[in-house]
Amino acid sequence: MSQTWRIRTVTDAARARIAVARLAAAHGVPTVERARLAAALSGRLRQCLIKGGDWVLTLDAPGSPADSGSLHVTLVPAPGAGAAGRAPWTVTVPCPEPGPVSGAGTVTRDPADLSQALLGADEDTTAVLDRLAEQEELVAFHREELHQTNQGVLALHAELDAAGRAQRDAFAAERRARTEAEEARRRLTFLADASAVLNASLNHDEIVRRLPELLVPRYARHVDVWLFDDEDDDRYRPASRPGAAVEAARTGRPQYAADRPGGLPGVDDRPASVLDPGRPLLCVPLVARRAPLGVLTLSPPGERWDPDDAVMLLELARRAGTALDNARRFEHNRDIAETLQRALLTDLPATPGLALAARYLPATHGLNIGGDWYDAFRQPDGGLITVIGDVTGHGLHAAVMMSQLRTALRAYAVDGDSPGRLLTRLHGYLRHLQPDLFATAVIARFHPDGRTLTWAAAGHPPPVLRLSDGRVRVLDAKPGAMLGIPLRQEIADHTERLTPGSTLALYTDGLVERRALGIDPGIERLATVLGSFGPAELDADLEDSADRMLRPLLSDSERDDDVCLLLCHLRG
Repeated sequence: MSQTWRIRTVTDAARARIAVARLAAAHGVPTVERARLAAALSGRLRQCLIKGGDWVLTLDAPGSPADSGSLHVTLVPAPGAGAAGRAPWTVTVPCPEPGPVSGAGTVTRDPADLSQALLGADEDTTAVLDRLAEQEELVAFHREELHQTNQGVLALHAELDAAGRAQRDAFAAERRARTEAEEARRRLTFLADASAVLNASLNHDEIVRRLPELLVPRYARHVDVWLFDDEDDDRYRPASRPGAAVEAARTGRPQYAADRPGGLPGVDDRPASVLDPGRPLLCVPLVARRAPLGVLTLSPPGERWDPDDAVMLLELARRAGTALDNARRFEHNRDIAETLQRALLTDLPATPGLALAARYLPATHGLNIGGDWYDAFRQPDGGLITVIGDVTGHGLHAAVMMSQLRTALRAYAVDGDSPGRLLTRLHGYLRHLQPDLFATAVIARFHPDGRTLTWAAAGHPPPVLRLSDGRVRVLDAKPGAMLGIPLRQEIADHTERLTPGSTLALYTDGLVERRALGIDPGIERLATVLGSFGPAELDADLEDSADRMLRPLLSDSERDDDVCLLLCHLRG
C-alpha cells in the first residue's frame, strides 16, 4: 500500500506529517519510534520549505496481515520543480501490525482537524516524556548500582593489586632462588669438570699449564702459578712476587690485596699490591698433606669476585694442590722405577757368531715402568740363554719382582737346565714367593754348536724367527701357562735347527698389542717388518736394524705400556 502527498506550503507539510503519524500508529509503530519518525520528518520538511519548490512525500506500507514488512518514507523533489538531482531522503520503520487501516492516512483541510492532530502529537510527546522519565529513574537506579559496583570493584582491584604484588614478590623470590641454584649448579659443574681435568694428568707441568686454561677468562683475567720446587726453572721464576703471594706462602692462608677490603669468606684482606696497585689480587696457597707446594695468584675478570665464586676458587686451589702432589709423587716413583729398571737391564754379552741387540722403551703414559725385562748370559757348557719377560703390575714393586726373577733365573741356569725346566722352576719360585703376582716369559737357548735353538714359553707372545732364506715363522707351539698361577705345570721345550743368517725376535706385548685390535695383527706386522730386512743388513748393523724395526711398529702406539725387543742374529 502506497500513499503520496505533494508538499508546497506549511499546511501541506503539516497535513503530510499528521498523515504519516496516524498511519504509523495504525500499523502499530511504538510511541517512541513513532515520535522519532515524526520529529525526523518534521525537521526534513522544514528544510524542504526553506529550500522552496515542490516536494513529494511517499509512504509505502505492507498491504496485507501476512506481509510482515516496514514503513518506508521517502521525500524527493517533485518532477519539473527545478530541484532535480537532489538526493532523496528515506527512512524505514518496522511495523509490528502491518495490516491495512482504512482512512488512517486522510487529513482534511479543516483547521479543527489540524488542531486535533497537533494535540494528538502533544499526546505522543507526553508519552515519550513519561517514558523518558521512567528511563531516567531507571538510569538513576542503575547509576546507584553502578556506583556501588564501582566501590566493590575498587576494593577488589585493591585486593587484586595486593595479591599481584605478593605474587610478583613470590615470582621474584623464585627467580632469585632459581638463579642462585643455577649459579650453584654451574659452579659445582665447573669444579667437578676442572677437578677431572687436573686429576687426569700425572705431569705437574701439564697441570700448571691447564690451570690458566680452565680459569681464564671466566673466573680470572690473569693466572700465575708459583711452585716452590720449580724456582730454579726459568718458566716459573718471575722477577718478583706480590707481597700477598709471599704472605700466603708464609701463613698458608688465602690473601686478597686491593685498594678496599674484599670481604671474601676465609680470605685475609691486605693493602693493594705495590707491583700492580690498580689490580686486585687473590693469592691462594696450594697445599697438599698440610705442606705448601706453591701459591696460585689470580686477578678478577671484572672489578672484583663474587663471594661464592671466590669460595669455589679456594676449593679448586685445594684440589689443584692435591693433583700437583699426586703428580709429583708419581713422577718421583716413576723416576725411581725407571732408574731401577735400567740399572737391572743387562749389558748384552759379546758372542762369536751371534749378534745381539736389545731395546727397552718405558711407557709414556701412566706408571707402567718396571714390568718388562730382558736378559742374556752364558751357561757353564757354553750355551747362551736369552730371555724376555713381563711381570704383572707396575711401578717399584714390579721392578723389584723382576729383579728377583732375573736373579733366580741366572741361579737356576747354572745347573744347565733347559728353557722349559727353567720356566717350570721359576713358576714354583713365584708361587711361593708372591702368590698374588704373575709373570710371562720366553727363554731361548742357543746351543754351543751354534746351529740348535731350544725355546720354551709361559703365557708370553710367541717368538718370531726369520730364516736365512727370508721366510718368517711364528714359533707358536703350545706354550705353558703364566708363571705364578695356582696350578702345577711342566713347561715343554721346543727345538729348531738354525742356519747362518737366521734371526730370532723376542719381544713383550707392548710392542705388538693394541687395545682396539688385539695382539694377533701386531704379531703379523712384526713378522712382516722382520721379513723385510735382508741378511746383509742384519749382518752389517743389528743395532740400526732394531731401531728401524721399532719405528713402523710403534707409529700407531700411545706407549701406555713398556716395550722390550731382543734380536738374536746368527751371522752368515
